[in-house]
Amino acid sequence: MANSMWKFITNHGLVLSYVSHNPSHTAREISNHLGITERTTHKIISDLEEAGYIKRSKSGRKNLYSVDPGLPLRHHTKQDILVEDLLDALTHG
Repeated sequence: MANSMWKFITNHGLVLSYVSHNPSHTAREISNHLGITERTTHKIISDLEEAGYIKRSKSGRKNLYSVDPGLPLRHHTKQDILVEDLLDALTHG
């Protein structure tokens, strides 16, 4: 029997898409919306930040996120596709 729980978009892609539209939301808000743990959300945000896909800045006590839409996707077969193309597909598709 096939596993019916697989998904096309990874949690990293979902977090990236979410913060691109909701740059001031907290990790708790992100995790609640996506149905993943807050700890997982923090790890994904750190991964994305370390790789340069997002930047984190402070506004008072709150984090603000910005996405670099000009970076290529990470998979070696998809490096001709930019983050902005993925975000556009997830938003308008």
